[in-house]
Amino acid sequence: MPAIKLKPNELTPLRTINPRLVSYNVEMTEVTGGTFWKAYSDAQVDGTEEFPVIKDWTNMGNLQQWYDPIDTTNPRLIKLARDLGPAWIRVSGTWANKTYYDFDGHCNGKVPEGFQNLLTKEQWLHLLDFVKAVDGKLLVSIANCPGIHNADEPMPFEQADLLFRTSKEYGVPISAAEFTNEPNLIALSGLPKGYTAADHARDHDLFGAWLKENYPECLFVGPCTVGDIDMFGVGIDGAGGGMAAGFQMVTTEELLGDYRSKMDVFSYHYYNGVSERGAAMGGHWPYESCLSDQYLGVAGNCARQYTARRDRFVPGGEMWVTESGDAGCGGNTWASTYADVPRTLNELGDFCTVTNGVIFHNTLASSDYGYLKHGTFVPRPNYFAVLLWNTLMGSTAYDSKIPVQEGAHVYCHSRKDGKEGCVYLVINNSWTETTSVELPKGAVRYTLAGRDGIRSRIMTLNGRELILGENDSLPFMGGEEVDAGTIELAPGTCTFFVL
Repeated sequence: MPAIKLKPNELTPLRTINPRLVSYNVEMTEVTGGTFWKAYSDAQVDGTEEFPVIKDWTNMGNLQQWYDPIDTTNPRLIKLARDLGPAWIRVSGTWANKTYYDFDGHCNGKVPEGFQNLLTKEQWLHLLDFVKAVDGKLLVSIANCPGIHNADEPMPFEQADLLFRTSKEYGVPISAAEFTNEPNLIALSGLPKGYTAADHARDHDLFGAWLKENYPECLFVGPCTVGDIDMFGVGIDGAGGGMAAGFQMVTTEELLGDYRSKMDVFSYHYYNGVSERGAAMGGHWPYESCLSDQYLGVAGNCARQYTARRDRFVPGGEMWVTESGDAGCGGNTWASTYADVPRTLNELGDFCTVTNGVIFHNTLASSDYGYLKHGTFVPRPNYFAVLLWNTLMGSTAYDSKIPVQEGAHVYCHSRKDGKEGCVYLVINNSWTETTSVELPKGAVRYTLAGRDGIRSRIMTLNGRELILGENDSLPFMGGEEVDAGTIELAPGTCTFFVL
């Protein structure tokens, strides 16, 4: 049984954290309607039915399906997003690389050659209304595809200016921008035929210069890469090592070239692995690994690897994880259950020990990794987990002085309520062993667990189910007072102690 002592008098501050740390993506395909990851069956989510092996993962018809646009005017969606607190909202994704902005309706629903889909003005204004209603700040990436230009032609910005100008005139300006979503994947990202890293370096510099001249208040964020480091680790049940097989991938250094237009924020994408849908490409972790130290360590490992590049390209700047989730290709079969809560909370805690920045969870309300279920917007366990984080964890991150070990991943912040003291997060990532925690004084305890075990669709807080009440009211999220002394935490639980 792991045994730890909380010593709040010995804490040392690490850094002040961005108040919008917990942020999220609304994919462009959600705004326009389009293809996204196929939903799992109920039995697959519960783990009683195996997901069929899909060997030809390059055929997206095996992996994705069509979805109509989400209703960004839905009262439940707006309320639950607003309840999370102020956040950055990113509208991007691979779909955004190939979107034509038809704001005057001249296309009559027909997609122009070289693009994949249309964004109407009505759709965009509804999205801007949503951003305003939830006190959000907007991050976008722009289209970069054969319909915009050829690979050997410098990037023009007429379409980009239409998006930026419309947003600013409507009163919800674009506050931050990445040039292209996941440009290091080249062909898979839908870029112009023959597009190279050198072409990207040219256009990235041009975009930065255009942004500074025309929208200087907008943060220049980038380079928005994925997988150009050892993301997943190797050696655990085949996870990691194979993601790049079968398609071209280039490095951050190649994408930025001489780097003449300096960025304000360094960005990258992190996924803890690849879901069952794309397991053939490598990097899939079996469910039995979801609590392991190595699995939970992936997010911090990515952040630590990227800090050297951040220090080179944006010295002193923040790092933004502009896509984040348990697994690429829409999330694992267990992503919508409590089983992903330890990873999510561990990601937030570990990231804050490495750097200041923002984590954009993918997504708010689409696919299996969404905070909310697509269509109904019913909140999943991860929604309530980050809601509790935002309620309790303050802006100062401390060094807990407790080494990471199985059964005790421990993080500490100041109190969100501004009172003296601190808040500890203790994740017992053991499947079988309890963890003993010695409290130096009385505290308020908040313990999260799966109602029906680790792979439960319903999460409990101190034994109470977390589900919406009448008129979509949030459940009671209060804690329980405990005295100084020893507290035992059950296997697989996540507990906040407010001291």
